[in-house]
Amino acid sequence: MTEQKIQVSESTMIQAENNRKSLSTEAIKHDFLDKLLYVQGKSLSLATKNDFYMALAYTIRDRVLNHWISSNAHKERTRTVCYLSAEFLMGPHLGNNLINLGIYDLVKQVIEELGLKFEELLELEEEPGLGNGGLGRLAACYLDSLATLEVPALGYGIRYEFGIFDQEIRDGWQVEITDKWLRYGNPWEIRRPEWEAHVKFGGYTEHFTDSEGRFQVRWIPYQVVNGVPFDTPILGYKVNTANTLRLWRAEAPESFDFSAFNRGDYYGAVDQKVSCENITKVLYPNDESLTGKQLRLEQQYFFVSCSLQDMIRILKQRNLPIESFHEEFTVQLNDTHPAIAVAELMRLLLDEHQLDWDTAWGITQKTFAYTNHTLLPEALEKWSLDLFGSLLPRLLEIIYEINHRFLTEIEFLYPDDHERIARLSIIDESGERYIRMANLACVGSHAINGVAQLHTVLLQETVLRDFYEIFPEKFSNKTNGVTPRRFMVLNNPGLSNLITSKIGADWIKNLEDLRQLEAFVDDSAFREQWFNVKRNNKVQLAERILQRTGVVVNPDSMFDVQVKRIHEYKRQHLNVLHIVTLYNRLKENPELEITPRTFIFGGKAAPGYFAAKLIIKLINSVAEVVNNDPDIRGQIKVVFLPDYNVTNSQLVYPTADLSEQISTAGKEASGTGNMKFALNGALTIGTLDGANIEIREQVGEENFFLFGLTNDEIQTLRWQGYYPGSYYETNHNLRKVIDLIASGHFANGDVGLFRPLIESLLYGDHYMLMADYQSYIDCQDKVSQAYLDTSNWTRMSILNTARAGKFSSDRAIREYCQDIWKVQPQPI
Repeated sequence: MTEQKIQVSESTMIQAENNRKSLSTEAIKHDFLDKLLYVQGKSLSLATKNDFYMALAYTIRDRVLNHWISSNAHKERTRTVCYLSAEFLMGPHLGNNLINLGIYDLVKQVIEELGLKFEELLELEEEPGLGNGGLGRLAACYLDSLATLEVPALGYGIRYEFGIFDQEIRDGWQVEITDKWLRYGNPWEIRRPEWEAHVKFGGYTEHFTDSEGRFQVRWIPYQVVNGVPFDTPILGYKVNTANTLRLWRAEAPESFDFSAFNRGDYYGAVDQKVSCENITKVLYPNDESLTGKQLRLEQQYFFVSCSLQDMIRILKQRNLPIESFHEEFTVQLNDTHPAIAVAELMRLLLDEHQLDWDTAWGITQKTFAYTNHTLLPEALEKWSLDLFGSLLPRLLEIIYEINHRFLTEIEFLYPDDHERIARLSIIDESGERYIRMANLACVGSHAINGVAQLHTVLLQETVLRDFYEIFPEKFSNKTNGVTPRRFMVLNNPGLSNLITSKIGADWIKNLEDLRQLEAFVDDSAFREQWFNVKRNNKVQLAERILQRTGVVVNPDSMFDVQVKRIHEYKRQHLNVLHIVTLYNRLKENPELEITPRTFIFGGKAAPGYFAAKLIIKLINSVAEVVNNDPDIRGQIKVVFLPDYNVTNSQLVYPTADLSEQISTAGKEASGTGNMKFALNGALTIGTLDGANIEIREQVGEENFFLFGLTNDEIQTLRWQGYYPGSYYETNHNLRKVIDLIASGHFANGDVGLFRPLIESLLYGDHYMLMADYQSYIDCQDKVSQAYLDTSNWTRMSILNTARAGKFSSDRAIREYCQDIWKVQPQPI
């Protein structure tokens, strides 16, 4: 199709632009009413609350699009950062865009002048549940920082029709409800069908020699799936840069078989549509079955192939040669989910663009960088050769060739070290043969990083040790960070305004400026203001807790918070052991006065993870007894907040007095919740795990409650022989806690309900709860004592915020830009 030249007068374009980019109250009010009438098709008298939300969203989107178009039209291009991630847990867009445009208060005024409730409209936005936890939220923070730092970037992922499930609690158990986040439409995205990609699956390959005598391979697929991109603009904070989140939806090339329908085969007529669209139907399908594993692999290959094809499309659009791919794009692999990109880029360069192997491999290695997010060997993805070969036959051939050439080099370096060669191989030959995706990522990337200092050291010493010994220059640490725009300015306006009143607003883009708060730490008036902001936040959360759970909590009690994905290594059940310990103390001495606490939990368990779901049941069962026992006199309350997500976190992070970061040392890669809590002035109780170590270094050990075995101590204990039952036998209080749970006291007399958890602690205890119990209890007693000194606790809270500047995602992105991506900001 020839490109048409559209002739529009400059004055017409300027008028259209001015109407939609004006930030005056009158312009926004006019545009809001215009959108209500001409986009939603409703008058004020007929409009629903959702109509009002949609009209406001489209009004704000217009102002974002102005920046987006300018960014995309910018002529001076630097290398574009392409962030490949299976998850993007963005959170609601409206509030964040208002903050980044600098018009939050102005728009609130406009909406309230129209007689509407601004907060109600904000809460109507369906959160895109396109992630499971920290991995997806980190990706979202990084997109925010890339735009704020004015670095050209594209986030690539999957537009799941149904995201992470909505969680309900029924009779104490987690129940998964379908997340229908698209039911009312998504005003922030734009469908781009003209940029669709075509992805092959199954079939076989043909090898032949072309007319010039070159070896070639043709992939004859069994199925082709179309990938349609949906673009969402990601605006930086008070800059003109807006980058793109591009999510792919799977569609059938032919969605309806008319001949099958005419034969009466009504199901067959839509069979192709159903099978293709299933690929992007659900976030993380259960992969216990072979079909579930296949669907996961289809998802990963689908979005990776679409994304790489899209980069090549952009390259062609710029009239640049394919050999310049790595000069135009740097691609970050967010964990092993997109690691298949290494083989797919080789396929595209070899088969579609006829480059020779060495040239293609040089481009590939210069393009990719790999972030590892886990120390758990079982979490490093592997795919069986049978499944992989049947689904992606051409990529298996390419991986074999990559592996052959790589191992040839290794054999030259270590000719007699067969065990090392076997460990380094991309193909696991030890039993049923598997492709190791982490190995593929390491071989095909020019940079490999961990996400906290300890995590990176342990990567180099354990799971990736062999690669580190060969390629030490590839490895670096890039400690995670969080965006202060969402997790302070939007979530905690009271504290943000207080800080700005003292040190100005530059801290929002330069978080290290928070250090200036130390000058006010001994100012009694400032401490009182700080305390009042925290208490006001706690009052708001107490109201929400009553509304959501029916539990009355005391905002003057210590809010002791643990909100994160439910997993045994995160040790929510260690927290429960402390609650039961306090319960026992109060039952034994009903006159005892303790520091009042409200224990707040939140988080989702994977649908197939029985132990995690049983921990949720235990928390709710303990809550039911503790909250209603008159002997406790309300001194402790236990709350499980259902359906914890980015939206619900907005009320939680600003309210916490104590942040529970109690994972087994050496198991948490980094954590970002710990950073969000510290930034909002919570004190941390934690182990020397993940980023806890760096938080403690920054805030000062006197402002951090440390307990538990170190990673080295754990390894020594395992080597010597760990017997968790011995702690049960020798620790009187621990034994009483375990026995009370085992007795059915918290289960209406059902002694079998929590037996699996009890037995796992007594006879396995892989995550060392029994070994850390007493240290944890002793540390919690110190916390209780410290909280009684309100003035000093507030002082420590201020210092936690003041010294949390390192944990900005802006700092992390600057390090990636300088050390790995080699890109510079491009102001618009």
